Amino acid sequence: MFLVTGATGTVGRLVVDQLIAAGHAVRALTRDPARARLPAAVEVVGGDLALPGTVEPALRGVSALFLFPAPGTARPVLRAAGELGVHRVVLLSSSAVEYRHAGADNAIVAYHREIEHEVEQSGLEWTLVRPGAFATNARQWAPQIRAGDVVRGPFAEAEMAPIHERDIADVATRALLAPGHGGARYTLTGPESLTQAEQVSRIGACLGRPVRYEEVPREAAGRLMIQNGVPADVVAMTLRFQAELVGVRARVSSTVEDITGHPPRTFDQWVADHLADFR
Repeated sequence: MFLVTGATGTVGRLVVDQLIAAGHAVRALTRDPARARLPAAVEVVGGDLALPGTVEPALRGVSALFLFPAPGTARPVLRAAGELGVHRVVLLSSSAVEYRHAGADNAIVAYHREIEHEVEQSGLEWTLVRPGAFATNARQWAPQIRAGDVVRGPFAEAEMAPIHERDIADVATRALLAPGHGGARYTLTGPESLTQAEQVSRIGACLGRPVRYEEVPREAAGRLMIQNGVPADVVAMTLRFQAELVGVRARVSSTVEDITGHPPRTFDQWVADHLADFR
């Protein structure tokens, strides 16, 4: 039996699907089982990582755990997992834990590092899956693209190597199922470094019309993000982080292909898979 936490999330849902397709018993933890809409073969259970007492029953009879990185929750969940006989844990972390520049000094990096430490000290066989920029982050531009042909935002030349969520799930599922991944720290990226302007242009090409990125000053971008409901501290952190990426080619890793046997999906493939979001 496999327990998937964050089972309705971007990656967790795909991990559920892959485990079921491979013929395994899957238990999915979600805060709202009635709205989960998971396959009928999945045992859907209610629970919240922030309330470890609700997670413990879901861990009974489980051999391997896919752990979503909820801040401040790892230690009690991992302790219960060990006591109940869970053998293996695969953590969805972030490649930001490896960054050493000034923009990485923020709360999100700190809590990922903390959870990684808890996993490494858990006594379980562990694997850390560290994706870089999710290609799904491009959905932030969808309203502007649906409304016109210009996307306005900060740091047009900030570079990243966006990764398709299916590639993250492919690696995580293999780490759950197969031996030989214990103690591994897998940094995952897409196959190419792209600026934000290039990503927007690629979306336009897939739509069959030109779309361009228009850079706005950092301060104006921050005000707009706050107006759209993003907390001020998250805005400051995001802008500081993106500023460090301007003009710097993003690292591209071979890990997806090394683990899965297939090359990472391109950003264009991701756009094609999600084209309806931009129409």
